[in-house]
Amino acid sequence: MNTECGKRPLLQLEAVSVHSGATPLLRDLSLRLDSGRILAVIGANGAGKTSLLRTLSGELIPACGALSVCGATPAHTPTPERARQLAVLPQLSLLNFPYKAEEVVALGRTPHSTGRRVDAAVVTAALRAMDIEWLRERLYTRLSGGEKQRVQLARVMAQVWRAEDADQRLLLLDEPTAALDLGHQQQLMQALRRFVDQGVSVVMVVHDLTLAARYADSMLALDRGRAVALGTPAQVLTAAVVEQLFQVQARVVPHPDTGKPVLLGV
Repeated sequence: MNTECGKRPLLQLEAVSVHSGATPLLRDLSLRLDSGRILAVIGANGAGKTSLLRTLSGELIPACGALSVCGATPAHTPTPERARQLAVLPQLSLLNFPYKAEEVVALGRTPHSTGRRVDAAVVTAALRAMDIEWLRERLYTRLSGGEKQRVQLARVMAQVWRAEDADQRLLLLDEPTAALDLGHQQQLMQALRRFVDQGVSVVMVVHDLTLAARYADSMLALDRGRAVALGTPAQVLTAAVVEQLFQVQARVVPHPDTGKPVLLGV
């Protein structure tokens, strides 16, 4: 293992700006994320949340500033190596082939050369983490929207499941709780929390601000590509920030048991 890589932040942006033609997508953005942490990104539609994920994955190239994932620029990292370090769940996963659910999850093992036995064990573990072992023989095309989302989440988890496969591992999740009911939203976030405790880091876009604050280690609030606030959930999720982002007045109070901020009165 590259111990020097392990000493660096998993993720670091320094004054990063990203454009699409003449349109700014991200403006002068700086942040860092260490291994084993969850960063929740919040903001209104068009704030730059998905653009940030696309930049971190190497799909968008910064116009200026510096970006590194484990000491390397994503766009300059060979694709197979990057795929072993980083997995992406987009807002919409288009898959219309009649694969079994377990075959979809197994697609996450494509970047690896770990053999059928290891890959099968990882697939089973990822299915179990998302509480969908019972779906493994079902055709993906016949699943509900929520079931498909959980299969896709198991797929990206399988891609970066093993610490032996990469020095540092990162999940980029764009609205992972979309299409999930309340119980499965909680189950997903608890599964991510356990995954992060094994050294994986997560950057996720979440619209449920209270849910994000409950499970994230830090939060980033974006408005028109700029960072409005960056810090702990208590530092970021305030009435003033919510009003600036969404133009609504809300009350934010600490949860009586956890102390985490809870959004009220929207």
